[in-house]
Amino acid sequence: MQSEKFDIIKFPLVTEKATGAVADNKYTFRVDRRARKTQIKEAIEEIYNVKVEKINIVNIPPKKKSYRFRIEGYKSGYKKAIVTLKEGDKIAIT
Repeated sequence: MQSEKFDIIKFPLVTEKATGAVADNKYTFRVDRRARKTQIKEAIEEIYNVKVEKINIVNIPPKKKSYRFRIEGYKSGYKKAIVTLKEGDKIAIT
């Protein structure tokens, strides 16, 4: 089921830090908050046709935001996965 894999992997994160980590064969993705490492590994291997060596998970907490001094709210938190690929495998992220 290809659509289930795309529900787990939302999109690649393209930041300065994430782009620098590509040299070490590490790619960063925003993933579903309920996803486990094994599910993320299966999804990455199936979608991008590569072999995953290691996965690190980072839970980003919600951040408090204010708007016009009185209205306060929260920017929702999310989960990101830093995926290390085996030697020789690459993902083309633009």
